[in-house]
Amino acid sequence: MAEQLPYKPRPGEIPTDPGVYRFRDAQGRVLYVGKAKNLRQRLSNYFAPLRTLHERTRRMVTTAASVEWTVVPTDVDSLQLEYMWIKEFDPPFNVRYKDDKSYPFMAITLADEAPRVIVTRNRRIPGAKYFGPYPKVWAVHDTIDLMIKVFPIRTCSDASYRKAMQTGRPCFPGQIGKCGGPCSMKVSIAEHRAMVDDFIAFMEGGDERFTRDLTRRMHEASAAMDYESAAKYRDQLASIDAVLGRSALVLPQDEDADLFGIAEDELSAAIQHFVIRGGRVRGVRASTLDKEIDISGAELVDQILQRTYGEASGEQVPRRVLVPAMPEDAAELEEWLRARRGKKVEIAVAQRGQRAELMRNATLNAQQALIRHKTRRSSDYSTRTQALTDLQDALGLDEAPLRIECFDISHLGGTNVVASMVVFEDGLPRKDQYRSFNIAETTDDTDSMYQVLRRRLAHIDAPEEVEATALVAEADESPGEAEELVVMERRKPRFAYPPQLLIVDGGKPQVEAAARALRDAGRTEIGLCGIAKRLEELWLPGEEYPVILPRTSEALYLVQRLRDEAHRFAITHQRKRRKRDIASILGEVPGLGAARIKTLLRHFGSVAALRRAGSAEIQEVQGIGPALAEAIRAHLAGSSSGASGSADGPESVLVGGGSDSDASQAAPTG
Repeated sequence: MAEQLPYKPRPGEIPTDPGVYRFRDAQGRVLYVGKAKNLRQRLSNYFAPLRTLHERTRRMVTTAASVEWTVVPTDVDSLQLEYMWIKEFDPPFNVRYKDDKSYPFMAITLADEAPRVIVTRNRRIPGAKYFGPYPKVWAVHDTIDLMIKVFPIRTCSDASYRKAMQTGRPCFPGQIGKCGGPCSMKVSIAEHRAMVDDFIAFMEGGDERFTRDLTRRMHEASAAMDYESAAKYRDQLASIDAVLGRSALVLPQDEDADLFGIAEDELSAAIQHFVIRGGRVRGVRASTLDKEIDISGAELVDQILQRTYGEASGEQVPRRVLVPAMPEDAAELEEWLRARRGKKVEIAVAQRGQRAELMRNATLNAQQALIRHKTRRSSDYSTRTQALTDLQDALGLDEAPLRIECFDISHLGGTNVVASMVVFEDGLPRKDQYRSFNIAETTDDTDSMYQVLRRRLAHIDAPEEVEATALVAEADESPGEAEELVVMERRKPRFAYPPQLLIVDGGKPQVEAAARALRDAGRTEIGLCGIAKRLEELWLPGEEYPVILPRTSEALYLVQRLRDEAHRFAITHQRKRRKRDIASILGEVPGLGAARIKTLLRHFGSVAALRRAGSAEIQEVQGIGPALAEAIRAHLAGSSSGASGSADGPESVLVGGGSDSDASQAAPTG
């Protein structure tokens, strides 16, 4: 591969002004759009030696055939031009957004003579005032039903309204008490407009004056023994409390903000957008995006804010925007947002207090949404088939890998080294065939990977298991007497089935160690690849450059899920083993109960670390005196010399069992 791109601009040709640049392919299609405060400095990053570039950035610049740029007067202008070109050209290497769904909104049609409240997904109704979005349609209807008990505004259709106003007869919803507009013949247009204003004021801030006013009226009616009116005000107060209860107060009552919780991996991100008005969460919007080239958290926030507010009107931009990381051009973004709102806008990081707690909640929701986004595809048979076919083509396999095994090594500061094996068949996990490995002696991750694969591969040619079953049958020669017949049943153990593909968590060194294990075991017909966490590329044995799968590839989602599941299973096993080891060994020390064992576990983390500690260090743990510390040290020294089969001894065991089961099966080591 050449180290320089043929279309690289000449030295000094790129200006140092702010501007926007575009990479194009040979057909003139725009591949990527970016902005820069200094075009020369930014573009020089793309024209560095190719071997130093991020794998996905290298794919973009080698796909491109030319680069062009446009100089603008200010950084804010570059931000606006970047957003406009991304919307116009939809470049494949820029982040790609997609909302999880079309969310329902509550809308007040202020342009009408008698505004009505409706549920809609249309954000382009002229003159409408919107509240939301709401996660479900029924949530909007429930809120409207409660609100019209306090503020009885119009709910009937435009046709019903016109007919009622022409004939002088109330509309049908008005007759049954579901519409309080002028068409109900109970209020004038001016009185109805005042109720609409109160409805909007309450929804925008949960104005406490409505609660105080209704409480005062209820007490006055009760004192005047007008119990019917008092009951009506009581019911209205209950409705207000119900509406406020649906949107709990999370920030001070004068706080208007949008908060963005983000969870991301190397290829995708999920965003939870909390709309906070009057200190209450008035709406939640979820969206996901796909990433093609490497992008930092701050750059991701920049892109999300551009996408969210690029076409927003003044009232849709809040006073404050809370984000998990401050974008580099925060000042320019604030100026850009101020131009849309007409007032000052602040971008801030939620670092402490109620804001930080709300950010943690939004981030947790985003993490769950990202998991759903990545696993949703595996539920469809055609999608799984496509993933296996894509993986076969990308890795050059002779057949689709119907059985895939993925291995991951996990350790705690070089101690408690364990490995996991997860199995996917036909694109779905087989948790009953997951296996965990304990590794006692190892030099590094590559040595651990070699050991684990040698032990696993040794079981492929294991002899068939034989199970004897005793049956009772009538003896022909001696009527009335029975003889026992032994029937031998043979079945192949699940662990003996060979995979079509092995995946290891790691890059080139781990793959080469795995390839050596396959050669030594005589299993070179099994496919092999490794997935590197940071770059999400696939490494093949003996290859200088990795395989880069498109970000939309179903095969990449499948490999990611395998890697994540192997990592999760390894961590789970390591934690259980660490707790089990320290509990079983220390439980034999007289005077050491469960509470003190738990304290020791928190303090030292592992039996190995505790063995290395002296009596003085053990006494630093709360509740451990000199005599007990010496007893612990002596017991651990004795168990270390005599327990060759223990968790910390020289022998390692292969333990089987699903991730949700404590049952284990012992298998001989390889």
